[in-house]
Amino acid sequence: MEDYEVVIGLEVHAELSTKTKIFCSCPTTFGAEPNTQVCPICMGMPGTLPVLNEKVVEYAVKAGLATNCEITRNSKNDRKNYFYPDLPKAYQISQFDKPLCEHGYVEIETDDGKKKIGLTRIHIEEDAGKLNHDEFGGGSLVDLNRAGVPLIEIVSEPDLRSVEEVDLYLKKLKSILEYIEVSDCKMQEGSFRADVNVSVRKKGDTKFGTRTEMKNMNSFRSITRAIEYEASRQIDVLEDGGEVEQESLRWDEVSGKTFSMRNKEDAEDYRYFPDPDLVGIHLSDEYIQNIKDNLPELPESRKERYLNEYNLSQKDARIITSSKYLSDLFEQAIKICNNPKAVSNWIISDISRILNEKEMEPNEIPFTSKELAELVSLIDKGTISSSIGKKVLEELFENPRNPEEIIKEKGWIQISDEGAIKEVVIKVLEANPQSVADYKAGKDKALGFLVGQAMKETKGKANPKMLNEMFLKEING
Repeated sequence: MEDYEVVIGLEVHAELSTKTKIFCSCPTTFGAEPNTQVCPICMGMPGTLPVLNEKVVEYAVKAGLATNCEITRNSKNDRKNYFYPDLPKAYQISQFDKPLCEHGYVEIETDDGKKKIGLTRIHIEEDAGKLNHDEFGGGSLVDLNRAGVPLIEIVSEPDLRSVEEVDLYLKKLKSILEYIEVSDCKMQEGSFRADVNVSVRKKGDTKFGTRTEMKNMNSFRSITRAIEYEASRQIDVLEDGGEVEQESLRWDEVSGKTFSMRNKEDAEDYRYFPDPDLVGIHLSDEYIQNIKDNLPELPESRKERYLNEYNLSQKDARIITSSKYLSDLFEQAIKICNNPKAVSNWIISDISRILNEKEMEPNEIPFTSKELAELVSLIDKGTISSSIGKKVLEELFENPRNPEEIIKEKGWIQISDEGAIKEVVIKVLEANPQSVADYKAGKDKALGFLVGQAMKETKGKANPKMLNEMFLKEING
């Protein structure tokens, strides 16, 4: 493996957040009953005429500008001919030689510094339908609700050399699309997915190896696992004296292996030609400049602002701004509680931990910025301790409501009565004479142990500051 270099290119498909489809007025709502969001146009009926949704062009140009692309002034739509059961026309309306956006890049931060991943193009196209297979062998049914949903396809240069770079690139691209609000990027709904092209070559070689493509992957974990397996498989083939075949593969999550689906097509196999039913796309300089002037703040710019305005660390600012949802949660919460450091700590530590444990996306956080701000304020006021705050946060994920309501309901209000605190302190000191002796002998950690015992005794409800002060007073007294 050390003798080889992995070369990776990605074709990311992002569903655009338009209210209607790309060539008709059918809605794009996810999860509707099968075949309830269709019309003769998106069902591919003979004699129907598509009309391009202007919002699709605007969103694609927006994505192009946010990823440093050149915008094509005179573009067009093309027919990409292939037959699949979920593509009723037997061709897809896409773009071939004149995509809307070209020659861009996305910058990622690697351990070796910043690296630009080139973008060959961003073009618009329509999505295909979806086949629902009967697992008991009763056949397949086609749902055309997704047919005609607008996509942008973002094609990278083969500039990626590791799964770490792929992960960084995909997450950065996803966050850019979220910030400019052209796609919700919900991977679990398939609105952000990637075709992954992998090849290997001996280190030092300049010629690319034969690539294979893994289709429609919508999980960061699956993508990285699939690349690792496929690169290893190709190396084994070459080491055994064989040749890697250019083919489309299916990744099986359970077995952790790739399986051949069909030979990989080249551009000429699709027999592209301009769609005769659609006029050309002509964009003026004023149109493009207007979109550029109204681009929202991008993650890199927001990160720099957090460093300067709130004195966050590079790492904390990068984590928060990696997701628009987390960044918005942060900004809205600090407007209420005015404690950027505390809000940042909650997002980076406990909120991120729970999201990982529950395998949730940031946009699935069930509580509001107001409730997060109130949690921070309750700790700042001394109403609850940080350890109780962690319990409140867990409750906010399970059954979101006002944090003050939660602590009253659970009896979690912090004990700040001096007499009650002293009673607990005396009890703990009497039960742990060795720890008292250790502290007096210069072992500062012994105090932390005593405070921990007191917190345990009060089920986390004692005021930690008062506990520390009381222990020191009693021990030194």
